[in-house]
Amino acid sequence: MKYTTLPNTDLKISKLCLGTMTWGQQNSEEDAHEQLDFAIEKGINFIDCAEMYPVPANPKTQGRTETYIGSWLEKKKNREDLIITSKIAGPSRSMDHIRQPLDFSKKSLEDAIHKSLKRLQTDYIDLFQLHWPERNTNYFGQLDYTHKADEVWKDNFSEVLEDLEGFVKAGKIRHIGISNETPFGVMRCIEESRKGKLKIVSVQNPYNLLNRKDEIGLSEIIQRENIGYLPYSPLGFGTLTGKYLDGKADANSRINQFKQYSRYSSKTALEATRQYYEIAKKHNLSLTHLALAFILQKKFVTAPIIGATSVEQLSENIESINISLSKEVLKEIDAVHSQIPNPAP
Repeated sequence: MKYTTLPNTDLKISKLCLGTMTWGQQNSEEDAHEQLDFAIEKGINFIDCAEMYPVPANPKTQGRTETYIGSWLEKKKNREDLIITSKIAGPSRSMDHIRQPLDFSKKSLEDAIHKSLKRLQTDYIDLFQLHWPERNTNYFGQLDYTHKADEVWKDNFSEVLEDLEGFVKAGKIRHIGISNETPFGVMRCIEESRKGKLKIVSVQNPYNLLNRKDEIGLSEIIQRENIGYLPYSPLGFGTLTGKYLDGKADANSRINQFKQYSRYSSKTALEATRQYYEIAKKHNLSLTHLALAFILQKKFVTAPIIGATSVEQLSENIESINISLSKEVLKEIDAVHSQIPNPAP
């Protein structure tokens, strides 16, 4: 395994972060513990979760992912060796079962943090993130921003950051980050840090061969401002393994089981995937390794978040840490991207 330091912290993290959002829905507690054991054995020390997990959101399963991690931590007694993240859910009509209202008020932050701590069976969370913005903006499959003049949201970045700092001072969380954010949201946080508010240390956004929109503006910001970048969905819900091209995906795979996750299944996304698959085959690589190695070689990337539903999948994902793509391969990837740019934002 390779390691790096999360910017603006003293946290030494593995260059691959273990994603957990299938635990409690597609994966049992036994599966979760098996994946954790395997990942730790391979050198991963960075684990990402959220209060809303597992996906899809469901009042009957909400919180199970953190509960599974907590039972494993209690059994292993290795909390000090790990870096654990969690996230508070933003506004969403489908998640009112988590709390009402779903916002980033001090009361909601306190509720989310304390419940996550209890489920995780820990006294602190290393990195606590805002899962998606409170305001109307473009995320979760939206490429363009559509302004709404009658929007109820008022700029509250200063207040939210001040409240989060209070939980840091109390020792409940160590650092803060944001997720599914745009350059505007990142810069507003930076503006507030220049006025004395606590600085965010990371941005967790989707980034993969089918969604490279963060290269356009956000990549400059996070490098100039020294902020970590934690890409999620590096394999596009499994699309970038190629299993949906040749029918290898079984009925229980995520996209086949949950039809609402169509983000990476458009005609253009599948055509781009097919072309990336041909590049991988030409250079004796699996498409999985091509997709993950591409991300790992980007200078602005801190640690991609890999998720799996089996140890076999997880093993292949982890092996990507040792893959290096040549200039020729990268040139061929960019040629596809120039023809089919961001088919799955």
